Amino acid sequence: MKKEVIISGFGGQGGLAIGKNLVEAGLAEGLNVTWAPSYGPEMRGGTANCSVVLSDKPVGSPVFNHSTELIALNEPSLAKFEAGVLPGGTVFVNSSVVTDKVSRDDLTAYYIPCSKIAEEVGNSKVANMVMLGAYVAATGVLKPETIEAMIAEMFAGAKAKFIPLNIEAFRRGMACVK
Repeated sequence: MKKEVIISGFGGQGGLAIGKNLVEAGLAEGLNVTWAPSYGPEMRGGTANCSVVLSDKPVGSPVFNHSTELIALNEPSLAKFEAGVLPGGTVFVNSSVVTDKVSRDDLTAYYIPCSKIAEEVGNSKVANMVMLGAYVAATGVLKPETIEAMIAEMFAGAKAKFIPLNIEAFRRGMACVK
């Protein structure tokens, strides 16, 4: 098993946090992982992205030319990275923000209204957790309970009040692809 994922969106949408959660959960489940964020000038409104590798074998490099999955949180991300997804790959689109559809018929596409669901659960900042839930449910690469444990660790102490909100968003995202 080897997943090579590009996660991309505007700076502040939580795409890098999705990647970090995936690798933390992957480590907890005994997978070999890499996380390579791209900060650069994209943080100022362009497409901030990260590359994530999750594998049951050692990872030779965090760099790859073609991804098995793409998580596109905005239009520029879909336009920039769709062509690099391997045939038979999967694209996850935040349909609350992205109006374009995946143009290739050799890809599986999931359109998740992340921002809309985040508003429904009470906070627009948890849209990334909705997308994380959709990714976990669709790929089956990680156990949902592992992600929920990561969420609980992330929001320890004074931020513990945000645990139920983030878990609800994660579960709502999972429900979108079941």
